[in-house]
Amino acid sequence: MMLAALKPLGVWGIGALAVIDSSTIPVPIDALLIDYVAHDHRRFLLYCFMAAFGSAVGSLLPYYLGRAGGELFLLKRINRERYERIRDRFERQEFFAIMIPAMLPPPTPLKLFEFAAGVFEMKPVAFVLAIFAGKFIQFLICSLLTIWFGPKLIHTMRHVLHRHMGSVIGIAVAGLMVLVFYMVRKIFDRRKGVVLPVEEEA
Repeated sequence: MMLAALKPLGVWGIGALAVIDSSTIPVPIDALLIDYVAHDHRRFLLYCFMAAFGSAVGSLLPYYLGRAGGELFLLKRINRERYERIRDRFERQEFFAIMIPAMLPPPTPLKLFEFAAGVFEMKPVAFVLAIFAGKFIQFLICSLLTIWFGPKLIHTMRHVLHRHMGSVIGIAVAGLMVLVFYMVRKIFDRRKGVVLPVEEEA
């Protein structure tokens, strides 16, 4: 009933449904986006923006739930040492740790990552930007494929991704590690030959 009421609202409808999907009730937002784009190619960027914006806004609910009491929730299930290790790994790459899962299609458990971002006190602005960036990329790719190849192929790809989600997540994690390695190498390359303040004092 909710879907039937909001879908005719076009851009505003997909934004509202994205808020609901990201915060509480799962909604097939990617399937709806395909349908919107298939019928109106010219506004695909607007559909992507509104869906990504709605997802970012809705994600603040699990984020703030994690921030409010998530640490105690986790510490009841894992010991303090393991909790600290997970937090340290998350904080080193927090933006990509949220953006990469946001890029992946359902059934990626994105709400768990959003909850963890709140638990580990990721800054709200960085969190919203990471969700928005990841979702916008996901929706943009989905829209372009719909325009180029038609909605039927995209629905088939979605079913394949559902069946091989473990492999998809593994590839995404591997890609993230390669990207991080590349960025670290670039940083160290720039620092070559730069005299640090400690070295000057010595």
